[in-house]
Parts: sequence; C-alpha cells; structure tokens
Amino acid sequence: MTEAHVLTEVRDGIGWITLNRPAVLNALSAQMTDGLITATRELERDAAVRCVVIRGAGTHFMAGGDIKGFHKSLTQEREAHLANFEMRVVRAHQLIYQLRRMPKPVVASVQGAAAGFGLSLILACDLAMATDDSFFTLAYRHIGLSADGGATYFLPRIVGERRALEIALLGERFTAQKAHEIGILNWLVPKDKLADETLKLARKLADGPTFALAKAKQLIRSSFDNSWDEHSHREAEFLPACAATEDHLEGLNAFLEKRPAAFKGR
Repeated sequence: MTEAHVLTEVRDGIGWITLNRPAVLNALSAQMTDGLITATRELERDAAVRCVVIRGAGTHFMAGGDIKGFHKSLTQEREAHLANFEMRVVRAHQLIYQLRRMPKPVVASVQGAAAGFGLSLILACDLAMATDDSFFTLAYRHIGLSADGGATYFLPRIVGERRALEIALLGERFTAQKAHEIGILNWLVPKDKLADETLKLARKLADGPTFALAKAKQLIRSSFDNSWDEHSHREAEFLPACAATEDHLEGLNAFLEKRPAAFKGR
C-alpha cells in the first residue's frame, strides 16, 4: 500500500490535518486533494472537533502543485490534458469551499516553503502562524499559469490589489517577515516553538464558545458581499441566537464570579 498523502487525527477537540508527502515537499497531488476534501468534510461534521489545524509533514508546508504530474499529463491527447487540468482545479476549489464554510476556526501552521497552492491554502484558512524562517511565493507564473485555489480572490482582500498584483505577476519569493507585515500571517514564531505555539492557539480556540465563534466567522466572511443594510440584519439575527446558548450563560456567570469560563460549545 502507498502511504496516505493526508493524515487526520482528532485530539481533545482539535482536528489535525497533516500534508504527508515530505519527500516532495508536500506537493499537491490528486490523491492529496481528495484526502483533504475527505478530511475537511469529516472534521466539519464531527461535533467533537472545535478547531482545525493544517500543517505539513517534514520541514516544509507545501511547495505548490505536483509539477511532475503536470508534465506527465502532457502525454495525453490535448483535449484530455486540458480537461484533466480543469478537473484538478474544480476538485481543489471544492476543498477551498469546504474550508471557507467550516463552522470552526481553521489555523494554518507553516514551516519552510509555502509556494503556489500552498500559499492559496494558507490564504483560505482563518488564521496563520509560521516560523520566522519560512518563505512564500505565488509561483504559478514561472510555469506559465495563472493562479488557482482562490489566491486571486483572497489575496487582494488581505493585502490590497496593488500588492496582490505584485505577488502574482512577479512570482518572487518573499520572507515570513514580509508575509506578516502585509497581513498574510498573524504570528511569527521561532522554528523550535511552532508546535507548542500552534497547540496553544488551537487549544484557546477549541476551548472557546464554538457557536459564537462560528457566527462571528460567518459574519466576517459575508461582510464583503453584503450591503450594510443586509449585514446589520444578519448581526441582529445572529446575536440573539448566540444569546440562547449555554455558553452565553456560562460566560455571564464566569464574568460575575470572576473566574475563567468553561465553554462547552453549545
């Protein structure tokens, strides 16, 4: 049997997704895409999971797509080759859609290279932490391709249009410090602290008021597409829904009793 390209584990309310092709810097294969779709679907439905972390096995996060696989498909008849390419994108976008709709916080834990689809994957997550020696590039232009994985949608929303064009059109490698400065990363940590700091962050999110966090995420995600009138109605709808939860009552009691809240996610 070939080793799974994606590993999934659930521990204490945290779902861990590991990209598992370290020998090829976790390059995105069709099997890995399918594995990620399955993993995100299962973790979304698992009521025990209250936070999801995506990380790479070995010393890198993801060095983009499987270039050897792209080249191999050139041996196909032209129409079949192009249809195969389109299907790769459609499947990858199913993964991104599932990540974005996930009603739980999704954290990217990044080390080493994050190139091409690896950067797209980070942009699709809610929060991102990386080692201070990691590096990034939207490298599609180097093989004559435009970007996928939602990079051209999310990047300008995070860094602004002009900066997004610079990253996409030049395809230059940039440092973790720059990625942090322009808003791609939330936190930079020393290389030997990534695992501990990722767990600390995931634990804080998993111990939070899950329903309220899901609603906050949904509101922020939809804010770019809604008018203020539409959005104000959604806020007025969601806040009372959160007020009806056990976590809201626990939060009030904990505040009045001057103790940490013990949220249960309901």
